[in-house]
Amino acid sequence: MRLALYQPDMAPNVGAAIRAAACFGVGLDIIEPCGFPLDSREIRRVAMDYAALAPPRPHAGWRAFLAAKGDARLVLMTTRSSQPIWEFRFREDDILLMGRESAGAPDEVHAAADARIAIPLTPGARSLNLVVAAGIGLAEASRQLGPPSAPRPAAPHRPTTHANNR
Repeated sequence: MRLALYQPDMAPNVGAAIRAAACFGVGLDIIEPCGFPLDSREIRRVAMDYAALAPPRPHAGWRAFLAAKGDARLVLMTTRSSQPIWEFRFREDDILLMGRESAGAPDEVHAAADARIAIPLTPGARSLNLVVAAGIGLAEASRQLGPPSAPRPAAPHRPTTHANNR
C-alpha cells in the first residue's frame, strides 16, 4: 500500500505524512507542484528522522504519477463521496490518494480514481486535517489487511468486542 498527496499546500502536513507512512510501513508519493519546496526545513522539522523509513517519492505532475503507479488501484479520500470508509474493502496494492488541503482533488483526479471513499463526520463538521484523515484511512486498511509486519489474512478480519473496551 502507498499514500499519495496531490499537490500539497502545507509543508508540515508533508512532514506528518512522512511520519504516518513510516509508522504504517507504506510508501509515500508526492504529486507536484507543491506550495513549498520539497527540501523545506518545515518538512524536516515535522518528519524528524522518519524520512529514512519512508522517503517520499516525488512525481513531476499528475500525468507523471499516473504513468508511475502501474496497475495499483487509486482510492481517493474525499468529502465528495457517499461511500463510507468502513464499508470499503482495501487491497494490498491500493494507493490511498489525498487531495490538496485548500481545494481537495480536481475533477480530473476524481475521474481517474478507481474508488472514492469518505470518513463519516458528525453533522456540521466539514473536514478533518489531511494527515489525520490519511491516518484513519491507513489504520482502517491495516485493520482489514493486518499490520505490515504480520502475515496478511486471506479475508478482512473483524475486531472482537470486549466488555472492557467501550
